[in-house]
Amino acid sequence: MAPNAVEFSKCYNPTMKKFELKNRYELKIVGVLETSGNTPRGTCVIQHGWGGHKDKATVQSIKDTFLKAGFQTFNFDATHSFGESEGNFEQSTLGSFWEDFEDVTNWVRIQGWFLGPLAVSGHSKGAYAAVRYAEEYPTDVGFVVAIAPVVSGELSFEAHKENNPEEFAQWEQEGVLTRIGSEGDIKVQHWSQMKERLNHNLLVNAEKLTMPILFITGSKDTSCPPKHIQQLFDHIPGGNKTFEIIENAPHSFNTNTQQKECERIIENWLINKTF
Repeated sequence: MAPNAVEFSKCYNPTMKKFELKNRYELKIVGVLETSGNTPRGTCVIQHGWGGHKDKATVQSIKDTFLKAGFQTFNFDATHSFGESEGNFEQSTLGSFWEDFEDVTNWVRIQGWFLGPLAVSGHSKGAYAAVRYAEEYPTDVGFVVAIAPVVSGELSFEAHKENNPEEFAQWEQEGVLTRIGSEGDIKVQHWSQMKERLNHNLLVNAEKLTMPILFITGSKDTSCPPKHIQQLFDHIPGGNKTFEIIENAPHSFNTNTQQKECERIIENWLINKTF
């Protein structure tokens, strides 16, 4: 184990405190700060994916592993989603995820309880926002853990056309797509929300990602497939990058086995990092 390496606690008792803040549009954002009891080794900001919330299993796996590593975590609900923050899902875009992540992380960094290094993490659209934050603020980010990130709008279109071309064509033609979420929530998705993704591309500034960065995705992810993550991985210079694939896992890690494997990968990656 490297000097000052993470020592994972087998038994931890995190403390929690809920915060409310406003984003740049004066919409309320609700987030939870958790600490594992001792002086934190750093702070990790975490954001869920599209139509999700801070209690989703995939982001909980991220959060729990960082807590066990001695970090404090700030896990928040994006606006225009299904958590405690304000907004309307029909107004949610990849850009709104990015703006919320930037607003929240910049807010976290000026709080009296903040301690570096800063780690940024998320799932899907939240992972896009975390990686983009590292591109925009490369000298301020110590670590990145991105679970199945949206790499670009163009690649997102490619994935939809490849895996569900009829539904995708119908969505574009009719302008709206309605789905029932895994928790029974009704998700009305407008074509304009999908089209907005074309404004985003992590490949353009990938050369700035020189900090330690970990990508994890499932081998059966059809939304952000491994081949798309590989493109981003290949654009990143140097040797501080790691890419892991969880076999037979889809876009979200919903089973206990998948969640534990995600936690194991993050733990093994963090174990030799110095702080």
